[in-house]
Amino acid sequence: MIPEDNRFESDPTDALPDDPGLPAGWVAEKPDGDDAATVERLTELLRDHERAGRGWAGSGEEEVRVEVSERGLAMRENLVVRDPGGRIQAWGSVHDRAEGRMLFVHIVARDVDERAADRCSEVLVDWAEAQARAVGAARGLTEQQIDTGAFADDERQHGWLADAGFERVRTWWQMSRSAEAAEAELVPDPARWERRGVVFRLVQRQGGPDSGGMPDEADLRAVHDVLEGAFTDHFNSSEETFDEFIHRLREDPGHRWDHWWLAEIVDGEGGEPEAAGALVGTVSESGTGPDGSYVSYLGVLESARGRGVATGLLRTIIADAAARGRDRVGLEVDADSPTGADGLYTSMGWGTKYVTESWHKDVTVHAQ
Repeated sequence: MIPEDNRFESDPTDALPDDPGLPAGWVAEKPDGDDAATVERLTELLRDHERAGRGWAGSGEEEVRVEVSERGLAMRENLVVRDPGGRIQAWGSVHDRAEGRMLFVHIVARDVDERAADRCSEVLVDWAEAQARAVGAARGLTEQQIDTGAFADDERQHGWLADAGFERVRTWWQMSRSAEAAEAELVPDPARWERRGVVFRLVQRQGGPDSGGMPDEADLRAVHDVLEGAFTDHFNSSEETFDEFIHRLREDPGHRWDHWWLAEIVDGEGGEPEAAGALVGTVSESGTGPDGSYVSYLGVLESARGRGVATGLLRTIIADAAARGRDRVGLEVDADSPTGADGLYTSMGWGTKYVTESWHKDVTVHAQ
């Protein structure tokens, strides 16, 4: 369930020691997500962080607003560190992602001196650990995981995380493939097509496929159920309620209801279709060229594996992207996926564009 009030400590003074140890004149405080200058500066920090870690920036203000907007704050909390001139030099965000799993964004400006940068990092981590205890206690847990990410080549970030007790636990390949105009013919119709007893279709919309209405709730629940079932044997899988799932995915700036597909088994005459796979796609907007599509989630139930469900869903989003005039389709894959998904992606033309890592720390939750 989405709580009426988020589970975090909203006042930084309750989540940090009286003296957080910052240089003289520096302050840690909650940012104003409605302030345009604040959003602009956080976007600048995020883009600098991306350039330093992977060589190029892809995020914009919409990605920042997901973290700091009023809607985002239902499941998040933020902290910024300002220098004596009032300029934001560090930003932390925590996200109550699912029971037992808290995501942590950790960004420090690249142009501050080493000592100040180190202290900013330590303050962000101290604050995140306090927030982990708060959200863990609110959920009735004895231990709360902090899950943060780093680019594979960002040695500064790696050093800070290791010093703070985080462990590097997983590697992720960020993959991309081109989408050519001719690939619009990969499937008969991305809205609905059938192959070998499997129907691939968009989630149904209230009022019809072209109505612009909200999706059918039964279809959305089918997508959620498939993804929950498909990822039970995957790394760091954590149960997410239907409400949490829908709330989180609708926050994505690239969210579009007409990028959600179901795959259903329809063997036999007159039998009820059985949901076996699901793909949730998004739009990757570009300010300098064609947009792309992105596979946010692709899951196939174990009972349906080996029937071409994943391949069919991937062909569907490629064809859809090509038909929309997009030039690429991206996705993320666990480098140690138990399903060997990377082999499928490589065989279908995907290649690794850059690499990210997951770093985890388990925090003991004290009674509140």
